Amino acid sequence: MEATGVTDPRVSASNTVSASDHGSVSDHGEPPQRRERKKRQTHDALVHAALTLFEAKGYEHTAVREITDAVDVSERTFFRYFASKEDLALSFIRESNDAFVRELAARPPQEPPFVALANAFRASLPTLLAVGPSGQEPPYLMVIKLIDTTPTLLASLMRNMHERDQETVRVLAAREGVDPTDRRPRLAMAAYSAVVVTANREWRTGSDSSAEAMLAAFDACVRQLGPALAGHWT
Repeated sequence: MEATGVTDPRVSASNTVSASDHGSVSDHGEPPQRRERKKRQTHDALVHAALTLFEAKGYEHTAVREITDAVDVSERTFFRYFASKEDLALSFIRESNDAFVRELAARPPQEPPFVALANAFRASLPTLLAVGPSGQEPPYLMVIKLIDTTPTLLASLMRNMHERDQETVRVLAAREGVDPTDRRPRLAMAAYSAVVVTANREWRTGSDSSAEAMLAAFDACVRQLGPALAGHWT
């Protein structure tokens, strides 16, 4: 994809973190809340600049130096936040998964496992689909599109999903008081993952990228899971 006509992230004030701002992160005289806010601003600016450049130039053709130049920080600063360019690209997926696992662990114990999974997904949806700067499409959608067209990222995502599924299985097993080797939490997680993948595909190929559209696709898939597994379809 040609870069012509795509706004350079350096021209956006929302994406720029000055050298003095970053240097203040380690200033012990600043209140912790302010330091954490500045660190988060730097993190978000790097992600936004990277996604913009990935879309304009392609993932493989974007260098870390271009990302840091766009945000006006050093490469050393980049590696304080991310281990690599791949780590940055998948960071939003990991943070979304973290939000989901936290919500699952907090669900009321009386909820059946699959109900808890579905409700945890609904509760974590606002984090997943937060709109980007200046009304930009959700970073999650940008990342998913990027992964779909980048084989190395797709392979990394599959490894990450496998690892995170194991964590979710442990949470489900603990909720129900069974051993993690029990088939039931694994089967419940497999069914949930199938619903999310199907809903995701419908949502990202549709014309509506809102959280409401994603939730509608997810709920429709949940409703049809039972009929899809039991009996004939006609």
